Amino acid sequence: MNTKILMSIAAAAVMALSGCAMNPTNAQIGTATGAVLGGVAGDALFGNTLGTVGGAAAGAVIGNEIGKKR
Repeated sequence: MNTKILMSIAAAAVMALSGCAMNPTNAQIGTATGAVLGGVAGDALFGNTLGTVGGAAAGAVIGNEIGKKR
């Protein structure tokens, strides 16, 4: 349960701080979105820290590739 709360806070912080940067590219948006969704999915499927981090990493890679194509 603490991991889910920590991941939610981290995701909210990333989204809040990203507004301070220059206009992000589609690849950057895809990477951030993929990482958040992948982390949530990894935690839901595996229920441990390794699953959360692995899901976030895989989601970031997939989101980056999708964002490059747009």
